[in-house]
Amino acid sequence: MTDLNAAWADRWLRECARVLAMHREELIELDRAIGDGDHGENMDRGFQAVVEKLGDGPSESVAAALKVAAMMLMSKVGGAAGPLYGTAFLRASAAVGERDTLDGPAVEAMLAAARDGIVARGKADLGDKTMVDAWSPAVVAAGHAADGEAAFAAAAAAAEAGALATMPLVARKGRASYLGERSAGHLDPGAVSTSYILRAAVTAAVSEISAGGRS
Repeated sequence: MTDLNAAWADRWLRECARVLAMHREELIELDRAIGDGDHGENMDRGFQAVVEKLGDGPSESVAAALKVAAMMLMSKVGGAAGPLYGTAFLRASAAVGERDTLDGPAVEAMLAAARDGIVARGKADLGDKTMVDAWSPAVVAAGHAADGEAAFAAAAAAAEAGALATMPLVARKGRASYLGERSAGHLDPGAVSTSYILRAAVTAAVSEISAGGRS
């Protein structure tokens, strides 16, 4: 087990940038099938801006790092993804508050706040073929873990399953909903990028252990 602290939060956001850059073309193609085709480019650009804003670090706290992410995603990411992810990270930052480290319940609360922010902003529900289909099962899964690293591992696995489960769904929100039945048979790009972001949190925790951040 490793402490999910400010150093971890910085590493998480940098890992998000790396992974989303790696999957940029995949996300573009997924979005091209049912949307504007810009999700991969937007997410890549947004998280590169987050890393640039973080600088050499370290952040003062987990909440501070998440707030940086929120502000940069809101200002640099176009389309629906910027406001949705920006709101998610802003709500997550508020939920973390002054905690120095995150245990399982804190991770669950943080993810729930992020999910609720997305729901409030996008007016989407579970089953609408949006990123909510990855976030909602992630919140539930995180609630079964006692420590923060295990909570994120459970959340990431649930988000990955949730993203895959969007394939047969008919979109009821966003641009994809314009396609009606033709939206079925495609993965929702926002759900997929969510799964990458949550998996990056696990990778960051493992990297912290390797770097000597063991609790």
